[in-house]
Amino acid sequence: MREVQGYPLPLGVQISKDRVNFSIAVPADKDCQLLLYRTGRKKPCRQFDMKPMIGEVRCIALEDIQPGDYEYNYLINKEVVTDPYVKAIAGKERWGVKKELSEHEIRGRLQMSDYDWEGDHTLQIPYHQVIAYSLHIRGFTRHPSSKVKAKGTFQGVIEKLEYLKDLGINQIHCMPVYEFEECQIYRNYWGYGAGSYFAPKSAYSADGDGARGLKDMVKACHRSGIEVVLEMPFCTAADKMMMLECLRYYVMEYHIDGFILNPFVVSMESVHADPFLKNTKIMEHELGFQTVMRRFLKGDEGMIHDVIYWLKHHSKEQGIFNYITDQNGFTLNDLVSYDAKHNEENGEHNQDGPDYNYSWNCGAEGPSRKKAVMELRNHQIFNAFFLLFLAQGTPCMLAGDEFGNSQKGNNNVYCQDNPIGWTDWRGLEKKKELHDFVKELIAFRKSHPILTPERELQGIDLSCCGVPDVSYHGEEAWQIPGEVSSRQLGVYYSGAQTKSEDCYVAYNMHWLEHVFALPALPKGYGWYVKATTERGMLDVPVLLKDQRKLELKERSVTVLTAERIVEVETKKNENITTLTDDQSS
Repeated sequence: MREVQGYPLPLGVQISKDRVNFSIAVPADKDCQLLLYRTGRKKPCRQFDMKPMIGEVRCIALEDIQPGDYEYNYLINKEVVTDPYVKAIAGKERWGVKKELSEHEIRGRLQMSDYDWEGDHTLQIPYHQVIAYSLHIRGFTRHPSSKVKAKGTFQGVIEKLEYLKDLGINQIHCMPVYEFEECQIYRNYWGYGAGSYFAPKSAYSADGDGARGLKDMVKACHRSGIEVVLEMPFCTAADKMMMLECLRYYVMEYHIDGFILNPFVVSMESVHADPFLKNTKIMEHELGFQTVMRRFLKGDEGMIHDVIYWLKHHSKEQGIFNYITDQNGFTLNDLVSYDAKHNEENGEHNQDGPDYNYSWNCGAEGPSRKKAVMELRNHQIFNAFFLLFLAQGTPCMLAGDEFGNSQKGNNNVYCQDNPIGWTDWRGLEKKKELHDFVKELIAFRKSHPILTPERELQGIDLSCCGVPDVSYHGEEAWQIPGEVSSRQLGVYYSGAQTKSEDCYVAYNMHWLEHVFALPALPKGYGWYVKATTERGMLDVPVLLKDQRKLELKERSVTVLTAERIVEVETKKNENITTLTDDQSS
């Protein structure tokens, strides 16, 4: 190989037809050398001095070199350092095996971009049509019950895509997928903190090739109609320019559909202004929906006006999404099973994790065999899903919530790389009724455009039909419950503008039964029960006997749709006739 003059930008490694360029920013008062290794070797075979060229940037280029035959690091003031812009890491192909950079056990790969995307591109699913699902690449399929071949990997996620598609998911949110050090004093299972942000984690791929594994997963997701959003929680010490370049790189190199960023670390203004990221979903965590809906769910007073706000709030403008549970806190099953966190196994004397979870154990702390307690918990889980999927914003559910996954009361499993932190798929069989309800509820949301408007509903009659696009009711029709003690709310969605059927959702989070006066419908139409907390989604809607009122049991939700009475009853009779004919034959 032959050393020639390099070029300073872009930083990192650039591989062209006849040369490899190395560029790194190092303070002028420090020595810097490029270390080259034969692929797989732990001892450098060549070393090159790097002097400042422009400012603090140092660069050299090597000709007559086969990139696949070599790996690299830098030696800065006699300390072995990984390139901050390294695109792939060698030496960390196996999860949980401690490797020392100082011993040259970790090295940068000279990554080649020769992947066949087969015409793949980002999906650009509109915000109001997204159904998101938050997962941890390793934890999602690591449990033996996942029954996938490549457990805990990108390939494992691919094996579960048919399941996600069948559930109704069209976007996944992935916790950090870049190279991070999991072998710390407290195991860093989640991956937050410092890392090699440009390099997909090798241990997340079944064959140790993180870059190819991530590309395979993204391509497979897109074929299934599922977007891929990456959480990129850069640490505060990360270079601001590097953050933007990293986001651009993942969009260009990995066809990533969006990112979840920390606005206290990343300049969101710069990200939104970047022309390269204009069609990329840029989001952030927002606790407003979660806190309000958790408090409403457990029956706190004074929540009605906040609930109204979050039920109609749109997500796109602020780049947020609605969630009641995520990785930071209880799972949905634990939210209704524990009053307090139980993080003793984390080794921090239960001092870690959020103290305020707005949870309620429904009468007993942790696992219970009491029929009344278990029935109430199941009802509360159903109610939570109603709140999530009937709100106007972009919903996001936590992996495993659809079949009651539990972390045994641990609300901060950042170090629990074990069954506590993994998704336990045995719940899919044990709680099939819950899974099927979630699937049907998602389908109901998708089939009713009034629940997924492109723009936020205004509460006025835009279609001149005599009814606002959305209105709010209490026990008296057309009157918002104003008392602090109110824990019940009716929401009337007019389908006139979207040319779909009207919907009325009644929420009663009180521990007492309440009767709702219903808005009157045009002649020939009737209110039909479509879903309830007790019965889930009904296969055939049931006409209310009394069209003037709805009796709602304590801590329950009922969904009504307005349909022509004759048409619905005719369809019912046709179904009965068909069933009878089939039985007789």
